Amino acid sequence: MITFNKDRFASDLINWYSVNKRDLPWRINSDPYRIWISEIMLQQTQVNTVIPYFNRFMELFPNVVALESASSETVLKAWEGLGYYLRARNLHEAAKMIVENFSGQFPKDYESIIKLKGIGSYTAGAISSIAYNEPVPAVDGNVMRVMSRILTIWDDVALTKTKIKFEDIINDIIPIETPSNFNQGLMELGALICKPKGQKCSICPVMKHCIAYNGGVDDQLPFKSSKTKQVNVPLITGIIINNRNQYLMRKRPDQGLLANMWEFVQVEGFEFEDLKFYLLEHYNIELEKGYRLGEVKHIFTHRIWLMNVYKSSVSTFIELPNHLKWLSKEELELIPISTAHRKLFEWI
Repeated sequence: MITFNKDRFASDLINWYSVNKRDLPWRINSDPYRIWISEIMLQQTQVNTVIPYFNRFMELFPNVVALESASSETVLKAWEGLGYYLRARNLHEAAKMIVENFSGQFPKDYESIIKLKGIGSYTAGAISSIAYNEPVPAVDGNVMRVMSRILTIWDDVALTKTKIKFEDIINDIIPIETPSNFNQGLMELGALICKPKGQKCSICPVMKHCIAYNGGVDDQLPFKSSKTKQVNVPLITGIIINNRNQYLMRKRPDQGLLANMWEFVQVEGFEFEDLKFYLLEHYNIELEKGYRLGEVKHIFTHRIWLMNVYKSSVSTFIELPNHLKWLSKEELELIPISTAHRKLFEWI
């Protein structure tokens, strides 16, 4: 299947990685727990952003048992600002699985690891190869980009079958003796040299193996079909305060987007009256006049929140359901709030 010299390619890649690998906090040892946390954090998040979060997370939850025993709200609070909060909830669930099924010891083989909540083939492969030196592929977008250029593969990298194809290719190339450095070398090459745009071919350690570079088509790969168009969602968001200087906050449902995160109350609509009617109709909360503060835009994968922000107040107290609370500014710092709503703090 592979027509180039796979042994020389692997050797050149590993030699480069051993000299040029970055000094990252999850590389200080081969602890599978640290590798796992880092890999989950690095999904859809830049390395420089992850580092302080990773260090703080390790201080709060130094091992699986510490993570398992924490409350879900504490875990979400530690994750606050990283986004894609389902990752944090899955981490917590997987920690419970490890404590229950493996006595708190991280499982030591690929087949056991991939059964954990929130772990797919890439993460299982990364943990297995880096922590336990198991010769299994760890294929993500970076690796598919690198190998699509190396071998001039035009398959659509947005498709699951293409990822499986690349896993088969890596299975054929990965050296049995040094799978850890090989997989990390591919990841590092994609991060530092073989970038999505502006790839540094002139200093690439495996340039001579790259069929796309030598054919002059490296800038055309990888091929990826168009993303689903993002939907604009107009929202009226209320910073609502009572006469005790407390803010009305709402906890999102335990399923779906930003599950279990807290937020200022908002409703789809274009006018302040939409929010006023919603609160009166659902909770018998009557708002005073609203003052528009500005607009906040927050981008998710498939939608864009266009938040028209208003400040208003209430003059009476009524009993609230469990998912609504009046909280002081100091108390807001103690609960998990999404980045979208943290942007509103400039107005409180």
